[in-house]
Amino acid sequence: MIDRFGHLDHLINNAGAGRIGSLEQLDHDELDATMAINFGGVARMTRLVLPQMRAQRSGRIVTVTSVGGVVGQPFNDAYCAAKFAVEGLMESLAPVVGRFGIKVSLVEPGPVATAFTDNVMPEVVELMGRTNDPYAEMFNAYIAHVSGIFDQAQSPDEVATLIAKILESDDPQFRYQTSEWAASFVGTKVADLDGETVQSMTSQWI
Repeated sequence: MIDRFGHLDHLINNAGAGRIGSLEQLDHDELDATMAINFGGVARMTRLVLPQMRAQRSGRIVTVTSVGGVVGQPFNDAYCAAKFAVEGLMESLAPVVGRFGIKVSLVEPGPVATAFTDNVMPEVVELMGRTNDPYAEMFNAYIAHVSGIFDQAQSPDEVATLIAKILESDDPQFRYQTSEWAASFVGTKVADLDGETVQSMTSQWI
């Protein structure tokens, strides 16, 4: 992009992958791979564009995280950990690179109707097929709960439209949710200073 156009205006960090399973159900490779995709990829791409954006004293970095980057959820231990890490990275980075005219924003979707869910289905089937798994009853209850939520998933176009508006804004916010449901869900955590509200809510899912 720099060789062709002489400048680099936008970076959208959108790649990500789910990982289903509680900590004891995941092996080290699965943990490492989840962190590498969801956090490491974002960190590497962002670091790659910073020298050019800093030199030109302008640029937009929009990173798609998830409501799972704010609210930890059962059987999403590795995924939520990676998305929490991304949120921490960007929240720490934003005021520093802002001094160079670089604007950083986070986009936090809830369920979106993409191949994302299809890609984690083999993991779901594998976990549901395990015998003598002490987590089986809770896991099955969790899958039943989230299945209902994904029946009301947003379209990718809705999320893309929001990202376009962020890029076009003269003064973008740092954090955006993509729907009223996502804003309400994230808002539960923001007002939960002792953590009891989120724990009570997510415990009911299992």
